[in-house]
Amino acid sequence: MSGHDLPSEPFERAVACVIPAKDEADRIAATVDAVHKIIGVDLVVVVDDGSADGTAEAAERAGAVVVRHDRNRGKAAAMETGAVAVAARDGARPRHLLFLDADLTDSATAAAPLIEPVQNGTADMTIGTLPAQVRADGSKAGGHGFVVRLARAGVEEATGWAPEQPLSGQRCLTRAAFDSAVPLAAGFGVETALSIDLGRKGFRILEVPIEVRHRATGTDLRGQLHRAKQYLHVRRALAARSALPADGGGPSLRSLFPRKSGQ
Repeated sequence: MSGHDLPSEPFERAVACVIPAKDEADRIAATVDAVHKIIGVDLVVVVDDGSADGTAEAAERAGAVVVRHDRNRGKAAAMETGAVAVAARDGARPRHLLFLDADLTDSATAAAPLIEPVQNGTADMTIGTLPAQVRADGSKAGGHGFVVRLARAGVEEATGWAPEQPLSGQRCLTRAAFDSAVPLAAGFGVETALSIDLGRKGFRILEVPIEVRHRATGTDLRGQLHRAKQYLHVRRALAARSALPADGGGPSLRSLFPRKSGQ
């Protein structure tokens, strides 16, 4: 996606990686270790968003700067807190911001291609498109695609551009782009809203294929509840931006929980 010409930031600007995390003690150290191997990243900030386990301690041992929320405040708040922590360590030349999920473990190094287009001025925000994710048993992950289709249609409604993976949390932004989007949309609507808000303001957005893996969401009740919550948050973000698709936002919440035959 391209917009009007905006000032490009210098190539040599460093990158800070911000990782929102909640109850990721088993995975965060491997993720931080992997991010440290990405060329251009000179600061890793983990925002412990009200974890009840040892996430913060594991991240610190892995060499991350850790900022803690005393209660869970959500991904958007964690992203903003992380960006503030980076700014406190920036000099006259603010770093670019790389946002990654906490559960990528050693695959986080494969997020490196997100950085170069931002550093060289080709894009103001890159979005990582991931390969098909699978569960531990080898089965395909994910649900029925309701949330992805809603988010994609909403971004297209607002900007004229239909992203392949509108919900991807793996993103690199210039500081100017991030600051223009604050305050971020709450909950699981944050990524969809970022694309709309920056796209409407003419920032250049580019999707970049990356070979990263995250913990796959199942099709059990917990997974269905997660997707239902995600759907509602995305719909709320679209409504707040007058970007609901013409069909009103797709399926009803009831259709996200198909009833078994005989019930």
